[in-house]
Amino acid sequence: MRAGRELAYSFSKTVRRTMNDKRYVSRRTSLKGFGALGATTLFGDGAPAPALPATPPFGANDVLRAIRAKVWNTPFIDTHEHLIEERVRLADPARRWVKCDDWSLLLSGYLASDLLAAGMPPTIHEQFYSDAADARRKWQLLEPYWPFVQHTGYAQAAQLSLRALYGVDKLAAGNVGQVQAGYEKLRAPGFYNRVLRDVSRIDSCQVNCLGRPFQESELPTLLMQDLSIVGMFAGPGLEQFGKPTGINVASLSDWHAVIDWWFARYGTYAVAVKSQNAYSRDIDYEPTPAEQVEATFHQRLADKPVTPEECKRLEDHLFWYAVNKATEYDLPVKLHTGYYAGQNSMPLSRLINNAGSACELCRAAPATTFVFMHICYPYYEELLAVAKHYTNAYVDMCWSWIINPLAAKDFLKKYLVTAPANKIVTFGGDYLFVEQVVGHAEIARCGIALALTELVAEGWLTLDDALALTDPIMHGNARHIFHLAAKENVLKNVSWSASKGL
Repeated sequence: MRAGRELAYSFSKTVRRTMNDKRYVSRRTSLKGFGALGATTLFGDGAPAPALPATPPFGANDVLRAIRAKVWNTPFIDTHEHLIEERVRLADPARRWVKCDDWSLLLSGYLASDLLAAGMPPTIHEQFYSDAADARRKWQLLEPYWPFVQHTGYAQAAQLSLRALYGVDKLAAGNVGQVQAGYEKLRAPGFYNRVLRDVSRIDSCQVNCLGRPFQESELPTLLMQDLSIVGMFAGPGLEQFGKPTGINVASLSDWHAVIDWWFARYGTYAVAVKSQNAYSRDIDYEPTPAEQVEATFHQRLADKPVTPEECKRLEDHLFWYAVNKATEYDLPVKLHTGYYAGQNSMPLSRLINNAGSACELCRAAPATTFVFMHICYPYYEELLAVAKHYTNAYVDMCWSWIINPLAAKDFLKKYLVTAPANKIVTFGGDYLFVEQVVGHAEIARCGIALALTELVAEGWLTLDDALALTDPIMHGNARHIFHLAAKENVLKNVSWSASKGL
């Protein structure tokens, strides 16, 4: 096992930009390590192993370099973001989305939750993520808590973004001015294309807009869009989904017509449908006939209370109506699973059921492509079994690389020797602000390269196997699952008819 440990150590050094370090595994050590590894890992202690060649075709260091070079030069399809439109970032005087227009924006969102979990008082937290303090004062607010969070995946992603975009290796009092100047300089027309395609080598993103069911993007082939279905069934969202259609909703069939309207209008342009309803309940949606929920829907229209059981049945019915409509339009169904964003609200006792409920969804709708997001963390072993067993179950590793980089790396290793390799997509940043995507993409590249390298070092893959898997898991699978060639062809000449309000 020595070669595997030394190889992992060598890789971790390269991730920290110390490629000039000469302490690599020698060919002789590699041969000895690979020989022992083959005997103990593949055949068990004491069992005879096949004869190995007298001289290995490559050393551990060569594997690392070859895989790392391949991964770093392979583009991503980013399958999950919440990115705000570029024009909003450049002109948002009302601060609808941007509460602080400075360098602290790169530390917002997920890292903001780590800071609260580490003990930052809410009053300090509010000051840090507001316009109440200048750039240097913000460092003073952050400094006491930074040592507690700086090694988490959330913080490492932020630091990698700072380095790639502004040339700052390590955030400190002496360089926040440089970070702020870099932040201001970068934000100019065209910066989304520069950040995503030029810096992060991302061909396109798939955006789940949080402000409306579907965003008519001004960058349609860069920021491809999901159609949100959560408000079609959860609630349902009578105002947000009903009002734009102009349909007078007086019955359940009228609401079905509302759902039909959204698919007729945007089904051709959307790459998938998306629901994050797992933040509110398990994903155990049971097929439920309309006649069982008609009365409940009328109570909902009248704003009268309904029981939890009635609410679930109504949601279940409308979920399947939306999912069946998505299937008609050949749109994959993306579902949040596992970990919650934020703090002090996650019920693990419910999350543990997500994978089991995923099985029931796949069984109930074999013609539907289900994409289970975030690897169901922390219950990712169960999701491996779902993807292996169900032909219509797919896995999206979005967000997972910064929740727990080591778990994500281990998940990918296990996935590739467990389930079909064409059913996984490996990156989605899951951010509002484009600058944050940069660091997450780099962490994902590090993890993918390390997972493949370890699989070769441990004897599960050949180097050729690992290199051949890189294109599919980083972009090829996504292109196939989401029919991106056809979508790009439609979107490149799109002319939106609806107004583009902020």
